[in-house]
Amino acid sequence: MEKIHNIIIFVKSHRTGPIAIAVYFALIKLLIHLFTNGQYGYFRDELYFLESSEHLNWGYVDFPPLVALITKFTTTLLGTSLPAIRFLPAVAGALKVLSTGLIVKEFGGGRFAVALACLSVLIAPIYLGMDTVLTTNAFEPVFWIGTVYFIILAVNHSEPRFWLGAGVLAGLGIINKYLTLLFILGIFIGFLLTKERRFLSDRRFMAAGLIAFLIALPNIIWQYQHNWPMIEVMQNVAATGKNVMLSPLDFVISQIMILHPFTAPVWVAGLWFFFFHEQGKRYRMFGIAYMVILGVMLVTNSKVYYIQAYYPMLFAGGAVFWDKLWQGKHYTKWLKSTYLAILVIGGAALAPMMLPVLSVDDFLSYQHALGIETPKTEVGHVGPLPQWYGDMFGWSEMVETVAKVYNNLPPQERAKAAIAAVNYGEAGAIDFFGPGYGIPKAISGHQNYYLWGPRNYTGDVIILLGFPFELANQKCGGVEEAGKVGHPYAMAEEHYTIFICRDYALQENWPEWKHWN
Repeated sequence: MEKIHNIIIFVKSHRTGPIAIAVYFALIKLLIHLFTNGQYGYFRDELYFLESSEHLNWGYVDFPPLVALITKFTTTLLGTSLPAIRFLPAVAGALKVLSTGLIVKEFGGGRFAVALACLSVLIAPIYLGMDTVLTTNAFEPVFWIGTVYFIILAVNHSEPRFWLGAGVLAGLGIINKYLTLLFILGIFIGFLLTKERRFLSDRRFMAAGLIAFLIALPNIIWQYQHNWPMIEVMQNVAATGKNVMLSPLDFVISQIMILHPFTAPVWVAGLWFFFFHEQGKRYRMFGIAYMVILGVMLVTNSKVYYIQAYYPMLFAGGAVFWDKLWQGKHYTKWLKSTYLAILVIGGAALAPMMLPVLSVDDFLSYQHALGIETPKTEVGHVGPLPQWYGDMFGWSEMVETVAKVYNNLPPQERAKAAIAAVNYGEAGAIDFFGPGYGIPKAISGHQNYYLWGPRNYTGDVIILLGFPFELANQKCGGVEEAGKVGHPYAMAEEHYTIFICRDYALQENWPEWKHWN
């Protein structure tokens, strides 16, 4: 009884402390997504990951293996509904908020600093969007910020075991998204260029690196065995000009927008904190790491959101900066409350841009009223909705149309007909919704679908989705128009004519289908 009494006293005395505040914000974050993540439809990448989870492997053409494993774990326990597959991304978002608060505490920040940092992460449009759907982007910040948190614990408390935790999270980060390698490089250079380089010779620091390497090793071997497909994908993306070209200034402006303009004073102050603030100088390696990552992304014309996983660190540092600047001044109490209120109101105002809380018609009206558009990341993203939303529409309707085409075939043709999609979104939709219509799995040359091959299809009859007539007419013995696909809210590329291709040597010509881009 005495132990229980002591626990109750401890909880009561800490329920308004910094950690408790971080927990409260994390719970709010979780609830926001649990109440909204069933809106609209399945995102293009979610359909791809659902099918990939049925082909578990140590690697895939265009992403590491962890997200497929997470998807398999989720669908086995919770099913394949939208709320089910989006549950763990919501949890990851909550952990991101919590980790930010814990880092603030390690930096010496108080209750206001924790609230400011956590609220900044909570309202950032990019995080509202990323934590809504099942992608690698939802989990990436957890591994980056978790790694940083363990590094801070190791530095602050001279506790070697924390390095091992950093190694585990860094390794998991690599097999979640290869961009983590750039994060690790940035952290390494940050240590190298500061007095904290003394840790580089510590055997536990090196053990952390070894742990990360061992976790990533099976995937490295897989990539090697398949002739480094991810590198080929990156080269093809660069060669075809897929991504929107931005000047360095436009890239930085886009950062301000995706993180919310009202939070800019926080993360910009975070850079000042790491480089110039007396309390933050010992963590200068994290400021250097950001500059390294940013520099590489500017040079390589990366998408504007690729650096999103690092900003909770800057929010943490900036929140401590403002907390210390306003500490002890008689006028700052109302100033702190006012700024937090502005963030709440501003965050709510921009939330519908990335969080599906409005009907589509209401969203379009709201977007027009605000006069704000979501930054475009790829040249080919054209449609009435931002690509983030547009890729959630039209999939089930497409499959229904394909099923009609399939069932209209003569029985002898239907028995051997293949359904071929030009990209993994269409193929994933066929594989996910198709069983409900009694149609077979799709084939595609796009990304990992190419490695899954043409199955046992001969090519005598192929239903073509998204292929231009000129190509089909050139390759097939005969081509017949069979239907049209389109949805008013879908992206432009998902409006096309369905063709039936006959007398094509599919097995012999499968290498021509390879499309890694």
